Amino acid sequence: MLPFSTKITMSSSRLGLRLAVCLLNISEARRKYIVENVAKAALLETNGQKHPEVSVLNIFSDQEYNRSVITIAASVAELGNSILAACLEAFQSIDMEVQEGIHPCLGAVDLIPIYPLSGIGVEECGAVARSIGASPYVMNCNVTIDSQDLALGKEIASAIRGSNVNGLKGVQTMAFPHEGKIEIACNVESFEDQEVTETSEGSQYMAYSVLGDHFYYVSPHYIEAQVKKLASDRGIGTTGRALIGFTPQECKNCAEYAIKEGIGEFWKIRRGIFM
Repeated sequence: MLPFSTKITMSSSRLGLRLAVCLLNISEARRKYIVENVAKAALLETNGQKHPEVSVLNIFSDQEYNRSVITIAASVAELGNSILAACLEAFQSIDMEVQEGIHPCLGAVDLIPIYPLSGIGVEECGAVARSIGASPYVMNCNVTIDSQDLALGKEIASAIRGSNVNGLKGVQTMAFPHEGKIEIACNVESFEDQEVTETSEGSQYMAYSVLGDHFYYVSPHYIEAQVKKLASDRGIGTTGRALIGFTPQECKNCAEYAIKEGIGEFWKIRRGIFM
């Protein structure tokens, strides 16, 4: 195992890479070979050779949800082709007539968000996306409560939802039964806000920048603390937190390192296949 915690932090925009990332959501997790085939399809050029400017950074698969999130990072010029190749493999391999899982889904490929990492902005990602989505980075953070009461889980999810009074800004939530307990699943959106002043691991917000634009998001630690407090108020505890992939800065650092070093199957090195 390479000491990535040291090496990755050495990567920076000084490399001149113009990078974006897609968190491709597919409706399969129980057949590992299908998930990996979709990931590998993103790495190949039309001649079957591995593309040097594309890397799959992470695969997060959940058996009960029957859903995987594949993190594909690439130069902006190549990302569109990589996504299309992965989607084609998913469409050919996943039979939605027999697919089942507790997470709602629209099809074999369920979500194709594209986020800028370095050297480009949201507008250029949007040009790549066309009819798929581009926005500042959206992170996924799930917190499990020690209960099987779905109604209680939905109550907690609603309390922290950003659209509600006193909710967490930019946080979208749902509650699902998961491994005999209830999981509060959170999409954590990045946003621009001139009023945010304190940003650190222990504070409510974290910060990063793309092309000089500053973005903020609610810290995973803060989300976990809020869920823990709400659960405690109802006489129950929490059993853990799962970050699906990366924070924005972690994703940028890993993408720069993997592409600079020509590591297409980066997910295998970081032990991130089935977590």
